[in-house]
Amino acid sequence: MPARARYLLAEWPTWLLLILIYSSWLALALWARTLNPWFWHGAMTLVVTWYMSLQHELLHGHPTRSARVNRWLGLAPLAVWYPYDLYRHTHLAHHREDHLTYPGIDPESNYLAPAVFDRLPWLLQPAQRASRTAPGRIVIGPLLSVVALARQAVAALWRGPARLRRLWAWHGLSVLALLLWLDLACGISAWRYLLGVAWPALGLAMLRSLYEHRPAAVPAHRVVINEAGWFWRLLYLNNNYHAVHHAHPALPWYRLATVYHEDRAGYLFRNGGFLIPGYGYLLRRHALTPVDPPVYPALRVGV
Repeated sequence: MPARARYLLAEWPTWLLLILIYSSWLALALWARTLNPWFWHGAMTLVVTWYMSLQHELLHGHPTRSARVNRWLGLAPLAVWYPYDLYRHTHLAHHREDHLTYPGIDPESNYLAPAVFDRLPWLLQPAQRASRTAPGRIVIGPLLSVVALARQAVAALWRGPARLRRLWAWHGLSVLALLLWLDLACGISAWRYLLGVAWPALGLAMLRSLYEHRPAAVPAHRVVINEAGWFWRLLYLNNNYHAVHHAHPALPWYRLATVYHEDRAGYLFRNGGFLIPGYGYLLRRHALTPVDPPVYPALRVGV
């Protein structure tokens, strides 16, 4: 059997996941008029959160070795807010380990440089602090993220390079087409989908990244191991084993847990013991208490 065929066959869990997510989303959309609204919103939110986890898997080279094929598999804007191409570009830049967590360098940093934080309007400073709690991350995090993304989109469309203008124009048209189809074919209004599905799905996805990185002098000590329960592991496709993912970014989601448990002590030694005993712990322990300050230690970014 050719190597490419063996690779595709070995990736059957991701192919199955693709079919399951897309078919679930389509079924929920088409049956929206008949399903209980509470059930529908909860189920669709989980499916869209799951889809965002799938997009992460696609950009890391699964289920095919072709970035072009994987792109088309994850281009549908079911989660609305982030263009796949932009996410792919920024996330791969995030994997530059030496600059991991540095604000202004790591595009996925949760931290702000002290000078930037000091210049924030007075309402945004407590909002940033609140977003370092688990409920704040779910509720306030999407607002901060979408506003920053909207500013980025406007800047790109106004004076950005042609590549970025095309990216945002294509994404905007794709989202518009999706929302029109949902409204006309399924009876799901744009506001219902945006605020009742895409928004809470983003918040749920952002819970995963609340404390998956921390400032530390040693790059390997910046990446967490979260020993989550089966529900969260499946929803986030084992990305809770984040130190394993950063050590082996090409490793598929269905192998992360096995690789971690084969050398649990080694991974915890290498990441400086940065261990969280599940997302339930974060929700309980950090319901009111921030996991850490939003301001990055000044010495490490030279500000």
